[in-house]
Amino acid sequence: MPASLLLARATLLEARRSGLPWLALGLLAAALGLAVFLSQVAVTESRELQAAFAAALLRAGAAFLLATHVATSLVREANDKVLELALALPLSRSEYYLGKLAGYGAAGLGLALVFSLPLLLWSGPAGVALWGASLALELLLVCAASLFFALTLAQVVPALAAVAGLYLLGRAIASIQLLARGPLVEENWLQWLSRGAVDAVALLLPRLDAATKSEWLLYGPPSAAEYGMSVAGLVVYAALLAAAGMFDFHRRNL
Repeated sequence: MPASLLLARATLLEARRSGLPWLALGLLAAALGLAVFLSQVAVTESRELQAAFAAALLRAGAAFLLATHVATSLVREANDKVLELALALPLSRSEYYLGKLAGYGAAGLGLALVFSLPLLLWSGPAGVALWGASLALELLLVCAASLFFALTLAQVVPALAAVAGLYLLGRAIASIQLLARGPLVEENWLQWLSRGAVDAVALLLPRLDAATKSEWLLYGPPSAAEYGMSVAGLVVYAALLAAAGMFDFHRRNL
């Protein structure tokens, strides 16, 4: 078996033995409990409100749990000299990096599967399947970002802050662009400059607002073209982050 696959298996086993499964179950129970509570206070469309709330909470919670697990695991390995010990073995840096990414990505796939199944209470199988597959790819992107920032910054809090900033901006950048082009905005050189800056930042960010949409659960699956564009963006950005991370990892002196 290739060394990278052995490392991926060990990484997945570490995730299973950590507190990640229990935290995921706790988040799942909290989301379902709050969704039931909302059904009691909603006047109309309680089913749609439950589905939208549960999906949004599970999506954000999965990203946070996985990013935290990846960052803390990698920083702990670096502090305990486990990283240096692993690289002293007949294991290339590329194999180490890809093995870690594959293991964390498999953990993200498990989270996506567990968090998707309860949504069948409010939505059809097709919408849930597409939502879950998109969530798995979104979590793969989160893994790639967490791996990159954790190995580069070598501290948990800065790495999590960087991942959170990337994730939140990716979710909100489309709304920020709309605000910059609002009908009440005065047209002047300063506004033109700020709008250009927002557009430039948007080019560097993943379009997370176009992926894993709650409306897929409420109003049916999207078109093939729309879904393909959304998941393709996730895959491309995750690949770019992985390539950037491997380049930085290869040039570092450990």
